[in-house]
Amino acid sequence: MSLTAERHSIPLNDGNTMPLMGIGTYADPKTTPKGLGYESVKVAIDVGYRHIDGALVYFNEHEVGQAIREKIAEGKVKREDIFYCGKLWNTFHPPELVRPSLERTLKTLQMDYVDLYVVELPMAFKPGDTFYPKDDNGKHIFHKTDLCATWEAMEACKDAGLTKSIGVSNFNRRQLELILNKPGLKHRPVSNQIECHPYFTQPKLLEYCRQKEIVVIGYSPLGTSRDESWVNLTCPPLLKDDLLISIGKKYNKTAAQIALRFNVQRGVAVIPKSFNPDRIKENFQIFDFSLTENEMKAIEGLNTNVRFVELKMWGDHPEYPFHDEY
Repeated sequence: MSLTAERHSIPLNDGNTMPLMGIGTYADPKTTPKGLGYESVKVAIDVGYRHIDGALVYFNEHEVGQAIREKIAEGKVKREDIFYCGKLWNTFHPPELVRPSLERTLKTLQMDYVDLYVVELPMAFKPGDTFYPKDDNGKHIFHKTDLCATWEAMEACKDAGLTKSIGVSNFNRRQLELILNKPGLKHRPVSNQIECHPYFTQPKLLEYCRQKEIVVIGYSPLGTSRDESWVNLTCPPLLKDDLLISIGKKYNKTAAQIALRFNVQRGVAVIPKSFNPDRIKENFQIFDFSLTENEMKAIEGLNTNVRFVELKMWGDHPEYPFHDEY
């Protein structure tokens, strides 16, 4: 598969396609200045990104939508050139809340449809507009999770044309099998968005998804921010890795570009998040070289099966996905 900056989409199991290179828009709403998401998405579209990953729970979909609409109005892109992924949050798992949640995203974006809508996590929380419900003791309030019922409501959203494709995120093999083996399944998940980078290459889950024609979208493909509230800080910073730096020198590329190229070259989509215009440009410049088979193997050898994003605060949820091997 020869990938170029203009053409790097891969087929999905429902007949649609998805660009392998995307930009993430997650930001801590408490610490991120207003307008940063808007500016970075505009820069990204100018650079050549067409896959934009967002979510209701990021609290900046209005900015992302505005940036996309302005670029369409300018004539830089058409709506059909853009691949936007939105996400169903944990407090909207009951089937009757799924479509209203997607409609809320569409209203915020001011769009008629999204290209991909995914179940963000396999763990249901107490339904409602409080995204992180807690009791008086500060304990998270969970809700009975019925992934098959939630999935049927997702299928109905696709059938209604509100989203072109439907997928999942942070699902382990058992949870994927629940959906795939569901009686009366209408639409398979096209994708599973999971943490994926040279220190956590996900070989078993990746192989399982390949067998089932589910595309893997790798989040935190450059490791992650060092936010101790949700990140495992015992992991060494990926971008200081000697092997990635030395391979980078050969191609006149950064460790980040090598890490991104590694995933894209094995068919894993990547959604690095950056609000820095220079990094946004740099991350996209991975289509003018390719890694050798030996380099790919060497980078695979960096895998330590250590997660940056453990989400341990929800570790006692019955559907917490990371207790299983994969």
